[in-house]
Order: sequence, then C-alpha cells, then structure tokens
Amino acid sequence: MRFVGIIPARFASTRFPGKPLVDIGGKIMIQRVYEQVSKVLADVYVATDDQRIFDAVLAFGGKAIMTSDQHKSGTDRCYEAYSKLSENFDVVINVQGDEPFIQPEQIETLKACFETSNTEIATLAKRFTEKDGFEALDNPNSPKLVVNKSDEAMYFSRSIIPFRRGAETADWLSLGSYLKHVGIYAYRADVLRQLTLLEQSPLEISESLEQLRWLENGFRIKVGYTDVETVGIDTPEDLEKVKILFA
Repeated sequence: MRFVGIIPARFASTRFPGKPLVDIGGKIMIQRVYEQVSKVLADVYVATDDQRIFDAVLAFGGKAIMTSDQHKSGTDRCYEAYSKLSENFDVVINVQGDEPFIQPEQIETLKACFETSNTEIATLAKRFTEKDGFEALDNPNSPKLVVNKSDEAMYFSRSIIPFRRGAETADWLSLGSYLKHVGIYAYRADVLRQLTLLEQSPLEISESLEQLRWLENGFRIKVGYTDVETVGIDTPEDLEKVKILFA
C-alpha cells in the first residue's frame, strides 16, 4: 500500500498570519513539520496557496504544490494537491502545518489503521489522564470523541463526552475513560475525493468540527491511539511556549 503525506499550509491565518514561516530554533515551522513527516513517508508535499511558503519549501529542499486560495478546509486543499500529482497513491495522510512536534510513531499508527481493509478514514486519539485535570477535559478547544468496540468514531464534540451522570465533575477522570482528538487524518484516495463533494452538515456547523460532516454522511473513521502529547501552534503566545520547549 502506497502512502503520501500532504501538509496544508496557508499564509493568511486569522489568529496568526504567516505562521508556517516563523522561526523555531533556527528552522521555519513548515520545515520542521516536513522533516518529521519525511522520517516515515518517502513522498511528502506541502500544499499552499502562497508563493512565499512555496518558495521557502523549495529553498530547504522540500516539495510543494500550489493550490487555490478559495479552499475552506485543509481536506479540500489536500485533495487538490493530490489530484495534481503524477503518481497514484492508496492513502493520503493530512498533517497540519502547525504541528512541529508530530512524531513518526503517530504516523505509523495511522498507517496501521489501513491494515483493516474496510478502513475509509483514520485519525488519532489520546486518553486524558487524571494528571491532566478537569480543566483540560472541559476545554472546548480540545475536541473529545467516543468510539465503538471496533475503535471507530461514533461522535466528536467540544463538550465532554460521555457525560457522567450522578458524579462530581472532579471525579470524572477517575471514573471513566475520556479521549482527546488528535487532529491528523488519513484517507483512502477515492474516499478523499468523495469528502470534498459533501455539503456542510448541521452537526458540523453546530460544533465547528469538519469530521462530523463525514460521520453524518455515513463514512467510517477508524481511531488509532497515541501517548504523545501534541503541541499545536495557533497563536503567537503558543509560539513562545514552543520556543521554550526547543530551547
């Protein structure tokens, strides 16, 4: 089975313009993400709508594809980039361009999800621990998910799921298992094309979570598990914290 990694990266981020080009320990962020993914995948491309990002990727020896500036999601940008490749791949892995700490073993876990022949889409989850505390569990910027007995996603939410009736919130983490969604995806190539044709769905609009559109339309999402804590960079404040980690 052939895998290709595509890293969507745009310059005009609302909360952090120019984010892919910021310096982290002597390398720009998109380079750090690219190098991490390249440790596992032989074929990796940055999909961007900005000439500055395109040129920067070529400058460090990476591969980049120019895409439309009209895309509303990284999934759409991934599919356009994939459609421009001269080779065919079985699975497209979508790695966010603001995850410089993405680990090779996380990508390997995603790949392993496709050892099951009926896997259409795969993503990752990390279990909350008691050490994380209720505040982390309750954070709406950290989506949660629940899975069935086949480790397929049943629902994603910014609220805490499942709700634990009759117990104090301080005890929830000790009484049950809660999963944090790690926003990296892999799709069979033919499924990725189908996803880009779907209209926004009511649940997606309500929670502002694109993956709910896929579930509402009957697609199955296989879930792999990771113990690695991801560190995304959404704001300049996040960048300063990451710089401390690199230092």
